[in-house]
Amino acid sequence: MLHEINPDEHGPLGQEMAKAVSTCVHCGFCLAACPTYKEMGQEADSPRGRIVLMKEVLEGKLELEDALPHIDPCLGCLACEPACPSGVPYRDLISPFRSAAEPKRRRSLGERFRRMLTQMTLPYPSRFRMAAMSGRLARPLAPLMPKSLRVMLDLLPDRLPPSQSWAGEHPALGERKGRVALLTGCAQSVLDPDINTATIEVLTRCGVEVLVPKAQGCCGALSWHVGNIDQARKFAISNLDAFPSDVDAIVTNAAGCGSGMHEYHLILKGTPDEERAEKFRSLVCDVSVFLSRIGDLPTIADQGRKQRIAYHDACHLANAQGVRSEPRRLLRSIPGVELCEIPDAHLCCGSAGTYNIDQPEVAASLGSQKANNILGLKPDLIATGNIGCMTQLSNQLAKRDSAIPVRHTMQVLRDAMLDR
Repeated sequence: MLHEINPDEHGPLGQEMAKAVSTCVHCGFCLAACPTYKEMGQEADSPRGRIVLMKEVLEGKLELEDALPHIDPCLGCLACEPACPSGVPYRDLISPFRSAAEPKRRRSLGERFRRMLTQMTLPYPSRFRMAAMSGRLARPLAPLMPKSLRVMLDLLPDRLPPSQSWAGEHPALGERKGRVALLTGCAQSVLDPDINTATIEVLTRCGVEVLVPKAQGCCGALSWHVGNIDQARKFAISNLDAFPSDVDAIVTNAAGCGSGMHEYHLILKGTPDEERAEKFRSLVCDVSVFLSRIGDLPTIADQGRKQRIAYHDACHLANAQGVRSEPRRLLRSIPGVELCEIPDAHLCCGSAGTYNIDQPEVAASLGSQKANNILGLKPDLIATGNIGCMTQLSNQLAKRDSAIPVRHTMQVLRDAMLDR
């Protein structure tokens, strides 16, 4: 029974939202897993509370504007999903609900400007690079700017790395064990393009041929998670056209991108491309998962060095894609590595796409807690699998005058291979 929600009233995603609502038995196991419930301490700011609010809006019993103050602070981290004994597919509710709500909500002029700025720059590497360079020049004017813009400036690195580009084909070294297509990402290719270079180097050294489709674009996750379904669909269709289907996998190295591409069936629900989206998403996997599939990696020589690494679970890798053991296994394959677990590892670092900009107070608090938990471990290095987390952790550690480097798992693995 689908409660009192009429799925036909809410477009192609109505059925998915109704099913998600009907699965919740209101047991409350999700509360302890939810970072915003921990921060705010209100039932309405928990997954269970938000499900009730979204249900009442969809049923026409509650005004949208009354629910949004509690829906908007949701990180979309999906920590509630592995905690839920009933298997509520929260992801099938939160992003579709935001997409349905967006045309109906009233935004201030400042909110509209901030939204336009992020949606028109972050998904486009050339625009984002130009905006980032301009933003650094504008830092002296930060005290005169609205808080949301000050936060955006604070997130920018002091210096952008040199831009990089990648050939369309990278042959496997030695015996070929597989053939993949790589998503290079948008913000990542500006903030830390070496992640893609490291990913290609690791894959080819492991016998994997890597294709880098030139026509690819943003995965659409940034748009999808804030309710901009039109832009998300545009990006999704573009990637369906750009990526080849005759590969063993479509590999991602950013947790948010991988999660977004896994949801192409929702983004394109009810469109002529829905079937193509299902086939596409079946090929998508994180690079750590693909490396685990192909078997033993090349032996990495023992350099006699000890290294204590704190591994940070990116939410959209651990919760959305269920990828936890594979990155840890890869890091432990490096001689001399001691892997340490971060306390309260299930709690989001506060990055979550544009969350730092949209909800700066909560994001800063979560980032601060994560940084403090990491510093208590006294690691030599922090490894993770998402550029947003890397940026958040680096900023929080810098505020504490910590020089602990934050690296992508593929960068750590590549550097170990080069040391042979």
